[in-house]
Amino acid sequence: MAKKLYIESQGCQMNEYDSSRMADLLASSHGLTRTTIPEEADVLLLNTCSIREKAQEKVFSELGRWQRMKNARPDLVIGVGGCVASQEGEAILERAPYVDMVFGPQTLHRLPDMLNQHLLQQRSQVDVSFPENEKFDFLPEPRVEGHKAFVSIMEGCSKYCSFCVVPYTRGEEISRPFDDVITEVAQVARQGVREVTLLGQNVNGYRGEHHEGHLCSFAELLRAVAAVPGIARVRYTTSHPLEFSDELIAAHAEVPELAAHVHLPVQSGSNRILAAMKRNHEISVYRDIITRLKAAKPGIFISSDFIIGFPGETDQDFQDTMDLIEFVEFDHSYSFVYSKRPGTPAAEMADDTPDSVKKTRLNILKTQIARNTGLKTDAMMGTVQRVLVDRPSKRYLGYLVGIAENTRWIHFPGDASLIGRFADVLVDGIESINALRAGAPLWVESDAEAQVGLGLPSGRIPLWHEAR
Repeated sequence: MAKKLYIESQGCQMNEYDSSRMADLLASSHGLTRTTIPEEADVLLLNTCSIREKAQEKVFSELGRWQRMKNARPDLVIGVGGCVASQEGEAILERAPYVDMVFGPQTLHRLPDMLNQHLLQQRSQVDVSFPENEKFDFLPEPRVEGHKAFVSIMEGCSKYCSFCVVPYTRGEEISRPFDDVITEVAQVARQGVREVTLLGQNVNGYRGEHHEGHLCSFAELLRAVAAVPGIARVRYTTSHPLEFSDELIAAHAEVPELAAHVHLPVQSGSNRILAAMKRNHEISVYRDIITRLKAAKPGIFISSDFIIGFPGETDQDFQDTMDLIEFVEFDHSYSFVYSKRPGTPAAEMADDTPDSVKKTRLNILKTQIARNTGLKTDAMMGTVQRVLVDRPSKRYLGYLVGIAENTRWIHFPGDASLIGRFADVLVDGIESINALRAGAPLWVESDAEAQVGLGLPSGRIPLWHEAR
């Protein structure tokens, strides 16, 4: 009987991509098949994220549950990877000696050897080193299911924002060679992928070696990816304002495959707070980028990240952030109250703002952006949206579900033969955030935790927004 692998992936899309590559590796080396049920797995892997508050404690809490499984099945193999593993290293074994493997984001390609050594020696293996770009040379061809895929184009970050642990857990920026990225995109396209998302901590800092001898810019890479046969939509995440070039803005105007949506983290609308965060730009730079993007691609949707309650944030600093939100009209955001990350400069900063004030500010921000989301969703009424048809609807018999450029999921009647293809859909029914506030009943699809909506009469098209 084939042995099984369970991977719990926390955090960002980079971790989702890394988890898929772990599964590819162990399927190739040890014949492990992936399962969604941890109790039936022979190998359990926890791919960790250190961005959120108390990340380490959440890791050890999950490991405690896994320990009970291992007590019942001593041959069960437990591994911890990702950014918390990179930060903690051997210290994980001090608190959880039943863990068999500890590996960082840059050493996941060594998993087969680590597993072999553990099985041979019956002792824990630790490798949280930072080999430059080595991991991509040892990864097998990706195996994908469905019609969307992530492709990593670079690793690490060299910006050293004062609040961020990424440079310490994933290393500095290293770009994959141009040919390697294009090869992987072509591989997933041959498996039926039609939408690809390029991943990196700072994708617009991409400088990959080109086979013609020069360093390829991110905009040049985008154009090449869009030209790969079978690829009809391209997304990317995440970016930094410092390297959002004129060339990249021009690509949004000139490359039809490039989705009309940009996620560009800003973190704060206050110049004073941006300086404390070591973002190394003023808010005027961000405003200018957005203005030029909107001119280059009318109707483009913009999302961002915000940290609320950064040490020293005043009422005026927060108001500056709200002014920026009014100016940009963000479609959605990933917004959180600041939490200290061990080892970062910001962790040593004085912070006398009460938690209650921070939470109130966050609620105000989220309420405004949710209002933006609802208004932008409502404005889609009567428009024709090009959607990538993803799957049958679980809510409506005979309906399909497709994703639009602006990340909305649209349910519409159609034949299953459309799955994996693009379709133009007329939106003639919408239940947005505003309708929900008016008292519409809420339901959630089991595989789409962020999608909400209300059933509409047969023959109409329910549109769902992602309230992220």
